[in-house]
Amino acid sequence: MAYELHYWPTIQGRGEFVRLALEAAGAPYIDVARGAEEAGLGVPAMQRCLHDRKLVHPPFAPPFLIDGNVVVAQTAAILQYLAPTLKLVARSEQLRVWTQQIQLTIADMVDEAHDTHHPVGAGLYYEDQKPEALRRATDFCRVRMPKFLQWFEAIVVRNTAGTRHLVGGKLSYADLSLFQLVEGLRYAFPKAAQQALASTPAVVQLHDRIADLPRVAAYLRSDRRIPFNEQGIFRRYPELDIA
Repeated sequence: MAYELHYWPTIQGRGEFVRLALEAAGAPYIDVARGAEEAGLGVPAMQRCLHDRKLVHPPFAPPFLIDGNVVVAQTAAILQYLAPTLKLVARSEQLRVWTQQIQLTIADMVDEAHDTHHPVGAGLYYEDQKPEALRRATDFCRVRMPKFLQWFEAIVVRNTAGTRHLVGGKLSYADLSLFQLVEGLRYAFPKAAQQALASTPAVVQLHDRIADLPRVAAYLRSDRRIPFNEQGIFRRYPELDIA
């Protein structure tokens, strides 16, 4: 049975971290909101799930995954749920917890990247909060982005199993998520990201290795990979790219 992934159909967003894991593992899945309306799929199916009063554990918002009778929301929780089956996490409980810690830190940075263009309120337009966005983006580009990336660099370099992965000696969902994070930063903040990544060569090398994985490379070339745009988490506003 194929997994059902529910997320918005026109943006990568937080759902992309789940897509990458499914694609890298070659797992069968349906990207429900991008399905045909006549098949009962699309956004209405996602909305029905969100408002289904029969669900004992309803999701708050997408992304969420349906696996038979199991419904899992929140990107990090979805990845933690999928990882053992997809073989994207170590067997050691200690390393599983460590992998989830890395994923949650990636989620923190994703939230901070989002807040550069929506620092006051998600319900407001970017144009309604430009002064605050510029102030937030300046701190993110000059302080927060380098700090996060230096931490990722340190854990790659300190990995006792070698520097090819974040955790142990095999591919994990954290590797895939770090790849997506770097992709997003390079799109939204090309100048600031280039400057910060110049000091984190191990992160860049890990990113490049993930991009070269056959299934990931095929996915990136396919129309299943939604292009970055100014409706998602990572948005390119040149005035916020503070090098």
